[in-house]
Amino acid sequence: MSDAGTYMYKLAVINPLMEPVLRTAIQSLHLPVGSRGLDAGCGIGLQAMLLAETVGPSGHVTGIDLSSELLSCAEATAFNRGLSEQTSFHVGDVRQLPSGDSSFDWAWSSNCVGYAPLEPQPLVRELTRVVRPGGTVAIFAWSSETLLPGYPALEARLDATAAGIAPFVEGKKPELHFLRALGWFRAAGLKELHVRTFVGDAYAPLSDDLRLALTALLEMRWTDIESELSPEDWNKYRRLCLPGSPEFVLNQADYYAFFTCTMIRGLVGS
Repeated sequence: MSDAGTYMYKLAVINPLMEPVLRTAIQSLHLPVGSRGLDAGCGIGLQAMLLAETVGPSGHVTGIDLSSELLSCAEATAFNRGLSEQTSFHVGDVRQLPSGDSSFDWAWSSNCVGYAPLEPQPLVRELTRVVRPGGTVAIFAWSSETLLPGYPALEARLDATAAGIAPFVEGKKPELHFLRALGWFRAAGLKELHVRTFVGDAYAPLSDDLRLALTALLEMRWTDIESELSPEDWNKYRRLCLPGSPEFVLNQADYYAFFTCTMIRGLVGS
């Protein structure tokens, strides 16, 4: 499987864990039925589907992404769900959106704007540019988790690795971190700013879908970390986080995990 294929597979596998949180976040935006919106960095289109369901058959969602492979998957998913008429997908760069000023009623970006290793302020300005006055701009991203209940010291150490602190990259100016996005929104002239954090969780006994999702999440969350850990912590990580281990954390009869995602939104001024 190609790198893109592996990435698409993991996005799909993790979706049962993420979708309830995403649905709640999207519902909280109160997007008007019949409105037209942008999903910037849409990936394989799963969120574009939720957005399209929200705005209804008379609305439309345009998804853009840099990867044509991901967009092909998004188009296939839209077709299979009967949402091809309500969605369209195009290769595009959020740094220079292929849309005119005030083209959309709202713009959404998840784990993209403010989450990628790009200067966030110009990206927020670009989202603001393509949304009509009075329309909504919202960005959404993973913000915290507890995946190893009972092992707080190990989890804190894993979160302190280069992979673990992403996108809060070491050496990055604090004001450029995602949870400082209120400043980006104010600088872009957005009004009526609002921040809300949404919680997702999973607990034993895990369904097959949730078990697969959490296994994929553990694989994605901490990667290439051996050189940053002590031998003791590395061995403990391997015992708890690898599916083949008899001590695999998801096998615990009392397993519980939770995670948070944070959304920042504002309205485009007149």
